[in-house]
Amino acid sequence: MTELSSAPATAGRAASELWVCNLGVVPYGWALALQARLHEARVAGRIPDTLLLLEHEPVYTRGRRSAPGELPMTAEFYAQRGIEIFDTDRGGKVTYHGPGQLVGYPIVAAHDVLAYVRTLEQALVAALAGAGVFAHARVNDGPDFTGVWVQDRKIASIGVHVARGVTTHGFAVNAENDLAPFEWVVACGLPDVQMTSLALELSRAEGSKPPADGALATGHARTDLLACFRRRVAWEVAQALGRRQRLMSLARLEAQASEAPASLTSSFPSRAGSLVS
Repeated sequence: MTELSSAPATAGRAASELWVCNLGVVPYGWALALQARLHEARVAGRIPDTLLLLEHEPVYTRGRRSAPGELPMTAEFYAQRGIEIFDTDRGGKVTYHGPGQLVGYPIVAAHDVLAYVRTLEQALVAALAGAGVFAHARVNDGPDFTGVWVQDRKIASIGVHVARGVTTHGFAVNAENDLAPFEWVVACGLPDVQMTSLALELSRAEGSKPPADGALATGHARTDLLACFRRRVAWEVAQALGRRQRLMSLARLEAQASEAPASLTSSFPSRAGSLVS
């Protein structure tokens, strides 16, 4: 369990809850703006710890450790394929998000950034195990290998930012998304990294023919695989943070976030930090 920072009090049972909001497929810029509003609300104590679960329209995001050359193709190449590009304040380097990939943005109080990242890794390892895939974190291999791996194949990326004791950004797990866009960048800053997905690993384990990339997550059609895995991830993240999950609609979450702040019982630490994806 990660060490939670001192946080403004939230009323009643909400203090022990993790509010979980499922958003479907959303643009990256819209999700950034939502995170900013919820971060402010969490700092002020208007909402408890919250987890946004979603998918993104195709987008590359560059973290604070990104280097020139990680997007080797021209801007026109990416635009022709409908992929946006965003610079972000999270840790880590370049990665890809798209339909069929499960993205999680925990807006939670956290005092120890590294311990928090390790907590997310273990929650994702547990969720994958529940889905039938044996995965692991590479804690001893350095920050470039943060995330979750199946043997030497990367299945999940993590990149977070912590300001005023509250996190933004989070994790992305390849569930049934097209993996081809990872080949058009230096994914995670690792030139030789091989990406994998839950669907691909389950196909390997069953000895069946892997689905072609073009058959993965076409359009906005979702399958039971992603829906079931989303529920597993919500459960495991809540357990890892020592919280009880509670499903929350976006309308109610935003309404609560805009209400008058709760009484503050203690202040947040002022330091900020980020860690890699």
